[in-house]
Amino acid sequence: MNEHILTGIGLIIILGVSAQWIAWRFKLPSILLLLLFGFLAGSVFKVLDPEKLLGEILFPAVSLSVGVILFEGGLSLKLENLKKIRGVVRNLLTIGALVTLLLVIPASHYILNLNWSLSILLASILVVTGPTVVVPMLRFIRPRGNIASILKWEGMLIDPIGATLAVLAFNAIISRFGYVNFLPSMLGGTLLGMLVGTAFGSLAALIVILLYERNWVPQYLHTPVALIMMLAMFIGSNSLFPESGLMGAIAMGVVMANQKRVGVEHIIEFKEQLGVLLLSVLFIVLSARVEISQFAKVGWPGILFVLALVLVVRPVSVWLSTRHSDLNRKEVLFLSWMAPRGIVAMSVASLFALELENEGIAGAEMITPITIMVVVGTVLIYSTTAGPLARFLNLVEKHPQGVLIVGANRIGRSLAQALKDFGIFVTLVDTNQLNVRWAVNSGLMAIEESIFSDSVMDQISLGEIGYLLALTPDDQINAMACLRFAEIVGKENVFQLNPHKNNISVEFRKRMHGKYLFDCEKTYEKLDLAFSEGANIEIVPVGDDHKFVISNGQTPGLVLFVKNTKNKLTIAACGNVIQYQKSDKVLILNSSQSNK
Repeated sequence: MNEHILTGIGLIIILGVSAQWIAWRFKLPSILLLLLFGFLAGSVFKVLDPEKLLGEILFPAVSLSVGVILFEGGLSLKLENLKKIRGVVRNLLTIGALVTLLLVIPASHYILNLNWSLSILLASILVVTGPTVVVPMLRFIRPRGNIASILKWEGMLIDPIGATLAVLAFNAIISRFGYVNFLPSMLGGTLLGMLVGTAFGSLAALIVILLYERNWVPQYLHTPVALIMMLAMFIGSNSLFPESGLMGAIAMGVVMANQKRVGVEHIIEFKEQLGVLLLSVLFIVLSARVEISQFAKVGWPGILFVLALVLVVRPVSVWLSTRHSDLNRKEVLFLSWMAPRGIVAMSVASLFALELENEGIAGAEMITPITIMVVVGTVLIYSTTAGPLARFLNLVEKHPQGVLIVGANRIGRSLAQALKDFGIFVTLVDTNQLNVRWAVNSGLMAIEESIFSDSVMDQISLGEIGYLLALTPDDQINAMACLRFAEIVGKENVFQLNPHKNNISVEFRKRMHGKYLFDCEKTYEKLDLAFSEGANIEIVPVGDDHKFVISNGQTPGLVLFVKNTKNKLTIAACGNVIQYQKSDKVLILNSSQSNK
């Protein structure tokens, strides 16, 4: 028995991580491969039976895991990003959720032939969207403006709302109240659940902050203490009001992410890694429970139901939620075409369907396969069409020229200011609070965050970023930053300073690093010394003879950047030969150190 359990758990983890890796390697939505691997392991080859393997702890473990995932998501939500979009987000969470509920109920009844009680339950479950699916899509599409922030905030906050609605609908079915008497009370019950969860989550966050601030917890226990506090909060909140712990997990993450009293970067990085693992495991486990034969029972009505969600329900809810907002028609249309479902919908549907089946409720066995059809269908539709739609609507920069600089140190700030004066959009990222403060006081856009944190991706205007410059004194950080952003902006558009370590082979450098900036000899130390001795960056034009027009007869210094008449930026790099054209503008570093 022990060997059976060990083998089963090991298989779940292996399948989950393998699906994630294959999805990354072939640029596919990971959720599709996770579901496929789960179906194959469970229904097809019969090598995995989650209920037999985990028994009664299956759904409590699923619930706690979802809480951890939402906590990690809450840690990436910055309130400063909500200021411009709070009206739209509020409407999507209220008007949009209500419209979705009221439209999906009759669709479930008339298309899927579910009774009214189960239709209300299914509609409550499908109020949610899937932030764990939406966010990767948005990072790939990289739309301009506030679209990405709106969708992420909606996805995170709608999950506990949908889960709470589902709890209330489930209780109505079990208690035999009937939908007519119970439906009006669902809104009040949902609000109460949100308040309970927010209170528990905020209190837990304040306790953790106090423990850290007074050094009552050593550094190496920060993450475990935050995790156990979140779990304790989740259990306590759910005990008082079922499923309110989901809102509590998000509230705890948001409070911790937006306070300035203690640093939480190390916690965020650990939670991101744990979140990916838990997400992989959950999709494998839940999909392995479903027999593929159940999808045959749903049949064509299931496909028609998915199309109704995509073509009718989502557009109507977004249109009513965005009336009188600052969004233009193209942005509203794109919002209307982005509502995939994910792990929360699957986990809640699986839990309540099983309990209703045990209660002998007819038709309950159809809830899980229908929900999985919605998850698969919406992910397939949106992942294949959202990118082309964004490009068609001109919501994506075809050739973004903005620059992301890793390191708000003296070199980073100097280059950022020069690029800003050059007419280039630039953002600095640094974990050093003092460096970030100096940058902000200089009028630069700077973010205090780790470049490796997922939360930084949601604070950067990725749609405007076309290049990465890694300018920290740590070559390993620079190389890893280049490797990470090579997938986003392209390998040819990531640059770093030369570490000038002769013991590293040239081939290894080419394979593991970005291009070396400016010339083959410029290290962090040399550039920092140049700026400390008063180096200045000058914008010079290119003359008729394709030579620089230097003021006061000076000798041209180190070429940094070139911008042509079409505002196309070229970054000088080791081994690159720049062809200058008349009327190009060049940024040159003039100093006694620039040619050394």
